[in-house]
Amino acid sequence: MPSPLRVEHGFVHSTANLWIKTFAVATPRARVSDNATHILSSDSELQPDLSLIITGGQTHVNEMGYVQGAPELAIEVSSSSEAYDLSAKKRDYEKYGAQEYLVLVLREKRAVWFGREQNRFIELAEEVGILRSRLLPGLWLDVNAVFRDDTARLLKVLQLGMATPEHAAFVQSLKNASGFDDRSAAAKS
Repeated sequence: MPSPLRVEHGFVHSTANLWIKTFAVATPRARVSDNATHILSSDSELQPDLSLIITGGQTHVNEMGYVQGAPELAIEVSSSSEAYDLSAKKRDYEKYGAQEYLVLVLREKRAVWFGREQNRFIELAEEVGILRSRLLPGLWLDVNAVFRDDTARLLKVLQLGMATPEHAAFVQSLKNASGFDDRSAAAKS
């Protein structure tokens, strides 16, 4: 039986799911997974609270129905697992190629977002309370809105990010990806 979760975990998880799913709806080939196992290697299988993968990117669904490979973005809502999420789990995501890793730390009401630089994770800095993905242009997170359960503000900031020329260019690049056919990828997943 899994560890019991407090209601605050459920609230923040649900809010984060809405946020990342809203981004995925506006971004071709972006798919969101909730609590799915990612097989990173023969010695590492992780189950992030949420993950975003780009169909045709660095993962695939194996014959058993599990995600094989590290997601583009892994998201954890962390309370009692904070030490594990920010150490061992982070090391595995870093080692096996996750591009970004976001930990929403409930006890401290803070977000820690790691991005890949020179094949290592570095912590991304907030700009006026907003965290911005390096990998996924337009994916902006108002940290305080997550913990205040201010969904209107959370989605407003995300919409501002998705209205940028960088997100438009990213969307176009995903649509133009060489040799990629959305219909055949959807049929395989």
